[in-house]
Amino acid sequence: MTAQPDSLSALLGGRRGALDATVPPLAFAAGWLAGDRIAWGAAAAVFAAVVLGSVRLAKGHKVTAVVGSLTAVVAGALIALYTGRAEDFFLIQLLSNGASALAWAVSILVRWPLLGVVVGLVLGQKARWRQDPDLLRAYGRASWVWVFAQYVLRTAVFAVLWWSGNVVALTVARVALSWPLVAAVVAVSAVVLRKSLPADHPGLRHPRVPAPVT
Repeated sequence: MTAQPDSLSALLGGRRGALDATVPPLAFAAGWLAGDRIAWGAAAAVFAAVVLGSVRLAKGHKVTAVVGSLTAVVAGALIALYTGRAEDFFLIQLLSNGASALAWAVSILVRWPLLGVVVGLVLGQKARWRQDPDLLRAYGRASWVWVFAQYVLRTAVFAVLWWSGNVVALTVARVALSWPLVAAVVAVSAVVLRKSLPADHPGLRHPRVPAPVT
């Protein structure tokens, strides 16, 4: 079971994910506070995202991942500029976390827990893990950790702060509920996975696939 934490961490994007989640929002808040104008914050956030994206491309990261991160920042900046409300820069994060909570919950109920789907892809197993009842049950239980401890929590916090229009608090929450929260969720879900599997189970990398009936 030693591979569990590594496998789960791999799907997060590591330091790249942490930087993408924290630097542009911090740049937006800094620009907005410095110039007392949304345009300054939007320009600072987009500039930070472009710099991060350029570094990613120079290091050989996938273009699609870079474009996705940049698009999210640009969309948030455009929404804030259009509405004239600085807090609306964080609206995409609020909506995406709410949608993620729903998607992860539904995936568990239909017995395709998304944690298993993602880790299965990372490990090159495709859907073989679903043929192992123990793994299927363990991934389902661990996925609930992601639903409540990450997505529902983020949605609730972001919603309250967005409704109050507190841009500084939203920025702090965006940072606090990114890599620190994700690290905690990874650790807890890894424990849940390990505890949910029988003692003699070979681990995530070795699903127990029933032999074909002849």
